[in-house]
Amino acid sequence: MEDKKIKAFDVIITIVKIICTILLVLIIIFLALQRFSGNQIAIGGYRVFSVATESMVPKYKVGDVLIIKKVDINDLKVGDDVTYLGNQSDFSGRIVTHQIVQIDETENGKIFHTKGLANEVEDPLIKGDQIYGKVVYKCIIFSLLTKLRENMAAFYIIVFVPLGILVFLQIKDFIEEKKENKEEEKSDEENK
Repeated sequence: MEDKKIKAFDVIITIVKIICTILLVLIIIFLALQRFSGNQIAIGGYRVFSVATESMVPKYKVGDVLIIKKVDINDLKVGDDVTYLGNQSDFSGRIVTHQIVQIDETENGKIFHTKGLANEVEDPLIKGDQIYGKVVYKCIIFSLLTKLRENMAAFYIIVFVPLGILVFLQIKDFIEEKKENKEEEKSDEENK
């Protein structure tokens, strides 16, 4: 009975280690992609962007993390939320996520009218080559992490608590292994 409890406890500890390790790896990858790539990295046609303004409230709030998928511009329709690189007026050089409100067919290709849900006026017109992709998912976990990143105390807790748990469990395993080795050596000496 005692052995079953110990084995169950060991399984639980192993699961906690795996979860903490996966959490730390995901946090590091996410932060590296966000921080160092300037959101220019697409993995499998997907990109990650953080909402920086309140232009899409109530659908998206500041700090929300959106997963954007590269799509054929011919598949876009009115009502889709798209992320694009602005190239006119106040939008020049900015990455914007707004909703398509109208699509015009021209001899030079499609022209998209976009607008933030909370905005009164439309954005400058955009062409298909400016569009990074369509919003396919608002990632709640990464949104929480982004918001916590702004609160340094919470950020350190999110990073260092799992790290502390991993270190503690590794030290515990090391001490138990040393203890078992000493007991085996003692048992071997007594048997001689």
